[in-house]
Amino acid sequence: MRQEIPQVDFAIIGGSGTYGSNFPEDLNFPGLKILKSNLFFDTPYGESPRFKLFIFEDKKVLHVKIHGWRKGVKRGQASLQLFWVLKKAGVKKVIAEGGVGSINHLLNPYDLVVSSDYLDFSLRKDIELSSDYLLAMRQAVCPQIRSNLIKAARLGNVDGTGRVFERGIYAVTDGRHFESPAEIVMLGRLGADIVGQSMCPEVYLAREIAACYARIDIVVNYAEGVVEDWQHDTLSKIFHQEAPQMGKILLYALSNIKLDQECNCPQLR
Repeated sequence: MRQEIPQVDFAIIGGSGTYGSNFPEDLNFPGLKILKSNLFFDTPYGESPRFKLFIFEDKKVLHVKIHGWRKGVKRGQASLQLFWVLKKAGVKKVIAEGGVGSINHLLNPYDLVVSSDYLDFSLRKDIELSSDYLLAMRQAVCPQIRSNLIKAARLGNVDGTGRVFERGIYAVTDGRHFESPAEIVMLGRLGADIVGQSMCPEVYLAREIAACYARIDIVVNYAEGVVEDWQHDTLSKIFHQEAPQMGKILLYALSNIKLDQECNCPQLR
């Protein structure tokens, strides 16, 4: 039976940062209630990824794990399914999180970065829900959500291991493989601080549906050729050990994000 898409103002796109936990139930926050789980929706791009609907402090939220990526579905297709649902739901604010590699030698595993801009080296250039808008990316991420993520990170990371960085340039590559050392050198010379695979096309699609978007990422490894080789067990340890901290940060930020338009993100299209 086809499920109706609920009307909500907020969405959280989960990534590697909360992958090691059952977000948000594991946090047991007051004012948090799961309304529906295992939600799937029909979209023009195929069946959507699994969503969860919850309410937190009177804010209804749609949550999806690991960016909607799953086996048998191309990542670009998964992003279209995800943001088609968010558009139909009327989402106005999108928070995303994930795990990244550090290119900047000042960044260590466990550090948190609230990205201020991006470099898109993915090949997914034609992913769009429509061609109705010319997207302006001069303000790549929402300053209001960024500000709340920074405050939440400083509050919620008290028990965390890493530091909090208020800005950084996120280089986007396709994956699923990691980059070569030569590619990392190139990205660093172009100004990238971190490297990952999810900020694009999410940032474009959020702009297309007139939703504000910002993200926070945890450094889970040094990028190839930086400081030292990464180890699988270290990645796994970070995913599971730091997931509760990332979850707290997301809910702290959500608590303080207001629907009052303090930015001009929807007009940048």
